[in-house]
Amino acid sequence: MQRIAQDWLVLTLLTHNSASAVGIVMALQFGPQAFLFPLTGFAADYFNRKTILIITQTLMASLALGLGVLTLTGNVQLWHVYVFALLLGCVTAFDAPARQTLVSDMVPEKYVSNAVALNATSFNAARMIGPAIAGVLIAAVGCGWVFLINAFSFVAVLGSLLRLRTSEFNQRDKAVSSKGSLIEGLRYVWHRPDLKTAVFMLFLISTFGLNFPIFISTMTVSTFHIGSEHFGGLMSMMAVGSVMGALLAAKREKPRLSLLLIGAALFGVGCTFALMTPNYMLFGATLILIGIAAQTFTTSANSLMQLSVEPAMRGRVIAIFLLIMQGCTPIGAPIVGWVADHFGPRWALGVGAFAGFAALLVGLQYMVKYRNFQFSIRFNGIRWQVDKPEY
Repeated sequence: MQRIAQDWLVLTLLTHNSASAVGIVMALQFGPQAFLFPLTGFAADYFNRKTILIITQTLMASLALGLGVLTLTGNVQLWHVYVFALLLGCVTAFDAPARQTLVSDMVPEKYVSNAVALNATSFNAARMIGPAIAGVLIAAVGCGWVFLINAFSFVAVLGSLLRLRTSEFNQRDKAVSSKGSLIEGLRYVWHRPDLKTAVFMLFLISTFGLNFPIFISTMTVSTFHIGSEHFGGLMSMMAVGSVMGALLAAKREKPRLSLLLIGAALFGVGCTFALMTPNYMLFGATLILIGIAAQTFTTSANSLMQLSVEPAMRGRVIAIFLLIMQGCTPIGAPIVGWVADHFGPRWALGVGAFAGFAALLVGLQYMVKYRNFQFSIRFNGIRWQVDKPEY
C-alpha cells in the first residue's frame, strides 16, 4: 500500500505524469543497498537478527508516519518524497538481509528452500491484497491516509517479532570480525561459477526488468488512460501471478539453476506479450504470466544462494543477492523511466523483455561451459543432453 501511494503521489499529484520522477524515487529507495551491502550483510551474520529487525521496523513505522503527516497537512513536496525514499532505503538495506536469513534460523536445513518460498508467498499475498486496497483508498481518502495506515500496521509487526522465541532458533556460527570480512562474500561468490552466473542473470532482470511501478503506472495513465483503482487492480493481477509462482517454488525440495533459465525465458516472453496488448484486461492477464516468471526466478535464486553456501557466509551472500535485486534499480529505473517518457511505455516493456532473454543467454552459456549442456537442431526436432554437473 505504501509503495502504490508513494508512486501515485509522485506521478499524479507532485508531477505531471513523470515516469522519470518515479524512477528517481525508486533509485533513492533502492540505491543505499549498493553502497551499504558490505555492512548490512556482515551485520546480519554478526549481530542478533531479531534485534536488527526490531530496530529497522520501528524506523520504517516512523518514516511512514512522517510522510503521512506531511501529505495530510498539504505540505508535502517532491523533494520530501525523495528524502523519505532515501532514508527508507538506508533502513531497508539493514532490514532485508536480516529478515531473509532469519528464515533459515527458524527451520531445519532440509526445509530452508520450502521456507524461503513460503516466505515469498506470504509477501506476495500481501502484494496481491495491498495494491487493490490502496487503489480504493487513494481514490476515497487520499495518499496521506494510506501512509498513516501503514505506520500503524507496524504495531502488529513489532508485536510478532517480540514474541519470537530465539532460544528455539538453530545455532549458527557467528561471523568473525576481521580485516576484509566485509567483502569476503564478494570473493566467495566470484570463485563459484554457479553463484556468479546466478548473480549476472539477476543483475540483468533486476536492473532492467523488475521496474513494475514504472511499467504499470505509465501503461495505466498514458496508454489506457484509466485511474488509480485500475492501477491498484493491475498491481494485484501481477501479484496473483507472483503468489502462484511462489507456491510452485514452495513445492520444490531443492532449487536448480535450470529454474532460473525457465524463469528468465518466461519473463522475456511475458514482457513481449505485454507490450503488444491492446487493452487493459489483456495487459492484466499478461501481468499474471510476468508475476509467475519473476517469482520463479527470484525465489529460485534466493533459495539457491542460501542453500549452496556455508551458514556463516549466508548473511553476506544474501546481502549480495539483495544488492543486485534491489540496489541495481538506481541504474535501471531512471533509464526505463526515460524510455517510457520519450518513446512510450511499450518501449519500456521492450527493455524488460530484452533483460529476460539476455539473462537466458547468460544461463545457457554456463550450462554449456560447466555442465556439458549440448543441443543440436535436426529436421525432426531438437535433441539435447545434460551430463553430470561440476557444481
